Amino acid sequence: MSAPTITPTQLAELAKAGPVALIDVRTPAEFEDVHVAFAHNVPLDRLDPSTVGTDPAAPLFVVCQRGSRGEKVCAQLLAAGFTNVTNVAGGTLACVEAGVPVVRGRKTIALERQVRIAAGALVLLGVALGFVHPGFFGISAFVGAGLVFAGVTDTCGMGLLLARMPWNRRKAKPAGPTCAS
Repeated sequence: MSAPTITPTQLAELAKAGPVALIDVRTPAEFEDVHVAFAHNVPLDRLDPSTVGTDPAAPLFVVCQRGSRGEKVCAQLLAAGFTNVTNVAGGTLACVEAGVPVVRGRKTIALERQVRIAAGALVLLGVALGFVHPGFFGISAFVGAGLVFAGVTDTCGMGLLLARMPWNRRKAKPAGPTCAS
């Protein structure tokens, strides 16, 4: 069951009319870089539907970087009994482009870019070391298999691992009203 979506423009209009419960499921580092002004940071790897802090029947909006993590969180929340969950189409990037009020902080490297950097570095390392001993080509093969798996399942193990790294684990800071308000 997939959750409905809302455009960033529609979200901004709702926010003008009154408080909106919006959770941003990106890492704290990504959130600190840029986030919708009225978003509350609840990182995907720390998400517990029982502690979201809102009535399961109340409107709850979910945003991430581009929309795919938001879809997963919406599915989790719907499975946990939430009945009024909506994903923001296009994520934070679309909100910025649409002119939704955002807060900018310290520039960080987005998690998706970190995955590409790490995967590329591991492939290069595997190839370089493969000339020392052919067994090291397995590193590149393992990373390639992981990327295929990520593409097929839309689940990225390397992304989940990188999200737990210290530079991505800054304390999550809410912005604007919390989901409970």
